[in-house]
Amino acid sequence: MRKFGMPNFSIRRPVDVVVRRPGRRPVVVVAATTLALLVSACTPTASVRDEAGDRLLVLTTFTVIADIAREVGGDHVHVESVTAVGAEIHGYEPTPSDLRRASDADLVLANGLGLEAWFDRFVAGLDVPTVTLSDGIEALPVVESVGVEGEAPPSDDLGAPNPHAWMSPAVGAHYAHAAAEAFAAQDPEHAEAYRANAERYAGELLAVGETLTAALAEIPAESRVLVTCEGAFSYLARDAGLDEVYLWPVNSEGQSSPRRMEAAISTVRDRQVPAVFCESTVSSDSQEQVARESGSTFAGVLYVDSLSEPDGPVPTYKDLLTHDVEVIIAGLTGATGAEPVNSSAAQPATAGAGR
Repeated sequence: MRKFGMPNFSIRRPVDVVVRRPGRRPVVVVAATTLALLVSACTPTASVRDEAGDRLLVLTTFTVIADIAREVGGDHVHVESVTAVGAEIHGYEPTPSDLRRASDADLVLANGLGLEAWFDRFVAGLDVPTVTLSDGIEALPVVESVGVEGEAPPSDDLGAPNPHAWMSPAVGAHYAHAAAEAFAAQDPEHAEAYRANAERYAGELLAVGETLTAALAEIPAESRVLVTCEGAFSYLARDAGLDEVYLWPVNSEGQSSPRRMEAAISTVRDRQVPAVFCESTVSSDSQEQVARESGSTFAGVLYVDSLSEPDGPVPTYKDLLTHDVEVIIAGLTGATGAEPVNSSAAQPATAGAGR
């Protein structure tokens, strides 16, 4: 029997958070473009600076980071997300309204690892400090799925960092501590409150990961495989001691070749993997075919890139992790329903996502 504990890598509380504060750049094209966008936004809107009042105004690139920031910041921060619930993050096109909010912000938080392809252009003409929460983690590269080594992916992602680091609860804890240090640098008066919030929240996230590893510990090594549509779960698979199989690499727009399909079917059949999964943002048709042809079961939908609306299934980051862990446990252990995750947590995560 194999025993699996927490990940075999260390996530340390950041000591020195890198705050990037762009200077006044002498790039005429960038400055002119930014000015044009700002001038073109003629419709008057309420200022987020007014909404924030005396609180730290934090802008994040997407909803998962926004929720982490709210948990860590508590009552001392006002958080806005550039992208709304359900938005495509990688190829997002910022709007004049986004630029206005960024220019008012005290701090901008990004994921990094190539997730936000638009980010450098977005902040280039702004004098606002930025922090990349993934700085300091052990990034995993995008690699080919089992059985399709050597096949060129639909895009040139191979070897690039896999950006979905937040899918590891341990990395989520790192993000929380990094956010706390970033807030403390901008608002020293409430530094201890930020750090205390991060410590409490990180413990809740780590408990979700511990539930997954404990529940899967009895699964035979041969069947310890996480089969998804996109390769967005590398960090979670690493944490839980699972091999990873997927139909396409990250940011590949749902392109699955016949060879990839056949490789997935063969792997699932040969290793007797009891269940396969797919992400909420893409069609599950291909993965359901894998299940049918391999004799496995399509066990449900996983969430990755966005939270839901407050009344949806994953209104917070902790809810997203909890949902995915429970679906994976139920599928891979053959249970009809997973045991509730972290039911003894002292405090639930704060609801609310998006802008």
